[in-house]
Amino acid sequence: MPEEIEKTGDGEKIGSVSASRYAQIVAELRKLVETASRIQFTIGDYALEVEPMREYGAQEKSEAPFTVKESLFRLAEDIGVSYRTVQDDRWTASRWPVEHRVAGVSFTVHRILAGIADEEERFEAIATPPKGKSRWTPDEANRRAGRQVVKPVTPQEKVSAIHTLAKDEGVAATVTGDLLRRPAVVAQVRPEDKVRAVAELSREDEVAAAVAPDILRRPAVVAKVAKADKVKVVEELTRDESVAAEVTTGLLRRPDVAFKAMGDDTARHQVNRAQVERGQQAREEFEENSPLAPAIRAIDRSVEFLDLVTACHAFVAAAGRTVPGLRDRQLGDDERVLVHENVARVRATLDWIETAVDTGKVDVDGELARLLQGEGE
Repeated sequence: MPEEIEKTGDGEKIGSVSASRYAQIVAELRKLVETASRIQFTIGDYALEVEPMREYGAQEKSEAPFTVKESLFRLAEDIGVSYRTVQDDRWTASRWPVEHRVAGVSFTVHRILAGIADEEERFEAIATPPKGKSRWTPDEANRRAGRQVVKPVTPQEKVSAIHTLAKDEGVAATVTGDLLRRPAVVAQVRPEDKVRAVAELSREDEVAAAVAPDILRRPAVVAKVAKADKVKVVEELTRDESVAAEVTTGLLRRPDVAFKAMGDDTARHQVNRAQVERGQQAREEFEENSPLAPAIRAIDRSVEFLDLVTACHAFVAAAGRTVPGLRDRQLGDDERVLVHENVARVRATLDWIETAVDTGKVDVDGELARLLQGEGE
């Protein structure tokens, strides 16, 4: 009689019966279970007599040969039980020789513990109930054999039970959704598993787009992103030209960023080119749309005139200061060649100035262009 029944008072009810009546029921049923166990072992023994176990390489074949199945099927039909019952009873009987069968232990427990591969371990296990228990139960037998229990107790058993129930993808999806709504549960998930979960959940572009802004608004999260990944994110987010322009403007207002950016030759060239183009666009827009444009053009022409006169005056003044210094100095051949080349460019430039002043034409022909660029012979 189980300890929990022995300690129960008569005043307590179990289900719809008193504790004493429950104890009587258990005692009667145990006798019937023991009888049923003997019957099942008898069926198994007779089935073994009809068809002994066929072993190959010290291992039973999982599927009985056709002739064995035919014989057992006929036996099952002749005694009025299922083929599966005869098959299971035969296998269980083969695992438990008569001298190792334990009275008072159900056939069900014998069948479960029959899964222990090592014979000595198997025979010892059934003779030794679990610690703190007076007898074997099917769940305790399943624990000992490493199988799933019906009523999970430990966290690992509960996890295994959930995995079994969630083999169907639809069930798994529903359970996962419910669990992820519980902050205390999510808090215990390992970081690497959270990463994988987020990656899987955000495979759909719309979901990823909704999640990404929330994540990017968290400075502590962004701070942990690798530099190369940050660069990639910025590149992706600034593919739109209007976004790129707004971001770049903001970044260039930061002195350190602007200084480092201008260290890149390509970036500096593009900025300079943009400034020139921007100035040209502004000038063209002004000349096309502003009523002051004619007056400004007149002033521009005056400024250009003054600039030209100033350039000529500067050249004459510089030559007046420099040439007297050549007195009594004999230049070398290479030096004379270099001076003559520059004088030729100056002479060509003066001719160009006279033509522009007299005719208004400022076009430069090929020969003059080569001279001005120092490519003349």
